Amino acid sequence: MEIVPVIQPDGDDPTAIAKSLAKQASDLGRKVAAEVSKVVVGANHVTEQLLIAMIASGHVLLEGVPGVAKTTLSKVFAKLLGCQYQRIQFTPDLLPSDVTGTSIYDRNKNDFILRQGPIFTQVLLADEINRAPAKTQAALLEAMQEYQVTVDGQTLMLPRPFLVLATQNPIEQEGVYRLPEAQLDRFLLRIEMGYPGYDHEVDLLKLHGKPPAEISTLFDPTLILSLQNRLTSVFGRDTLYHYIVQIAEATREHPDVALGASPRAALSLMRCARARAVLRGNHYFTHADVQAVAMGVLGHRIILRPEAEIEGREVSDVVKDVLAEVKVLETA
Repeated sequence: MEIVPVIQPDGDDPTAIAKSLAKQASDLGRKVAAEVSKVVVGANHVTEQLLIAMIASGHVLLEGVPGVAKTTLSKVFAKLLGCQYQRIQFTPDLLPSDVTGTSIYDRNKNDFILRQGPIFTQVLLADEINRAPAKTQAALLEAMQEYQVTVDGQTLMLPRPFLVLATQNPIEQEGVYRLPEAQLDRFLLRIEMGYPGYDHEVDLLKLHGKPPAEISTLFDPTLILSLQNRLTSVFGRDTLYHYIVQIAEATREHPDVALGASPRAALSLMRCARARAVLRGNHYFTHADVQAVAMGVLGHRIILRPEAEIEGREVSDVVKDVLAEVKVLETA
């Protein structure tokens, strides 16, 4: 097991802190990609976005048709993080108490005690999250936003770091429930996982003819929290903050949009842009970083007008329109 030590720069200089973060994050990014490729091929882009979410302290909604290794990739990524890990298979009969836990009567103590549910972990894989009804999905809301759970009137803090990796199938419509908009907004990124491509699929067949690869643990909770705490030191010009807000406002004013990006979405854009920058080895973020994460951040937060959907418009079209419309501000 290989754990990368936490690198702490001398002094409180934000630039020095950001540079140390960029060096450490970029090194880890390359190692993570190498480890993931032992099990899942052609997933470098998805792996990078998972790392962005982890560094930016956010949750991920991994979307794709069955059989593209969503669950496998999530399990491999959880193994790399070196954290407590639990998996919940969401089903139509899953109850909120199956997620959060419940109080049971202990005869020996003559009192009720709390039996904690699987949500009391650091990495939670919510597999096929859209198969459970809204009431059960809503049980995750408090945990994803406040990092706490309330069971029978008792509020308990969750261990940190806390990361939800949720998977869903966007194609199947029977026996599934649409996620509430409030819950969708709690996901920092929605990642679309498609087919691997012809060459990668050939490599996949060759890979699965070999003995299972051993995955090395590259993180631990202390290292993850260190990366997250140093993210705010990543520099960005004032023009970038204006640029992000202009993108958010443009989604609200777009003629095809019924509900545009919220201020939380603007904050998510900034956090993800910073995380992408350090993964690329930079101690500052740019317009290119904002544009690269825009679809993942905004795609699940924008609701189209019914007329636009009838005309065949998609959210990706709106995001492309907005990025083309909003001008990159000068950085003089």
